[in-house]
Amino acid sequence: MKTLFFSILALNLFLYKTAVDAQAVQAPVITGEKVKDTDGNFINAHGAGVLYHNKTYYLFGEIKKGKTWLVPGQSWEDYRVPAGGISCYSSKDFKQWKYEGVALAAVKGQPSHDLDTSKVIERPKVIYNSATKKFVMWMHIDANDYSYSQAGVAVSNNPAGPYTYLKSVRPNGQMSRDMTVFKNDDGKAYLIYSSEDNNTMHVCLLSEDYLAPTTKYERILVGRRREAPGMFKNEGKYYLITSGCTGWSPNAATYAVANSPLGPWKEQGNPCVGPDANTTFQSQSTFVLPLEGKKNAFLFMADRWNKQNLEDSRYSWLPMQVVNGKVFIPWKNNKS
Repeated sequence: MKTLFFSILALNLFLYKTAVDAQAVQAPVITGEKVKDTDGNFINAHGAGVLYHNKTYYLFGEIKKGKTWLVPGQSWEDYRVPAGGISCYSSKDFKQWKYEGVALAAVKGQPSHDLDTSKVIERPKVIYNSATKKFVMWMHIDANDYSYSQAGVAVSNNPAGPYTYLKSVRPNGQMSRDMTVFKNDDGKAYLIYSSEDNNTMHVCLLSEDYLAPTTKYERILVGRRREAPGMFKNEGKYYLITSGCTGWSPNAATYAVANSPLGPWKEQGNPCVGPDANTTFQSQSTFVLPLEGKKNAFLFMADRWNKQNLEDSRYSWLPMQVVNGKVFIPWKNNKS
């Protein structure tokens, strides 16, 4: 069995290397560092998502700022900082980042408001609706103990914002925690989120204006306790990378494959290859970005959380490919 396992692993690595050598794929590499913007300040955009619009990349993420504290009475290490809202940065080359400001601001002293600093505002993702000409942001909205479990939505006329917050919902009455948004080639958009106390994920078709969940949804990865989803498409297949539920501590990623965003989904193994592959290189997935102008080339984006000092959390951005239907995220030293 060991001989067979290592033969398969060697074949997979050979196929990956052959494809990479043939295409000479180039992508920005970040392996647990902080990243500075064009003003020389550290980028503060965690749980990030990226919008590519009019030849410009827009990076959106959680603002982690302030003293980290532990929410009492939880069964897991529920570390928090005050909710800081959502930041935005722009880039033409994905290397030089300009700070565009706060895309969605938090509010203070309004504990009943979804965006109050006492709440949780996480994992923002933005897509563009060509019919309404609106930029739509979805995000995870929660209470510090995760009892609220809602999906929030905001809109803007401009990609960098500011965004106007509309509301939060539980799609079809179900919990919504770690989430992402996926826009398909046909213009349909889907909300993908951990639900049922993180035991099962849901994929829900959004309304035509992308502002509300529809009643068309599927339960996927049932009973697998997965979170931190990142969905992408390649050669007619759909792929979903997720993390296990181990709080702020890293674990092994897995990926699933389907012929449709609504499934059925078949879970595969760990796509990571190299040192610390069993902890996703000490990181947790947040987004998969198709690289413009490159065939079968993606950027795997993840957070390297510092749970006891969340403001000092770092980023992991690594090139990723799909070879013969298999996803590979190989370790790559950013100094090489």
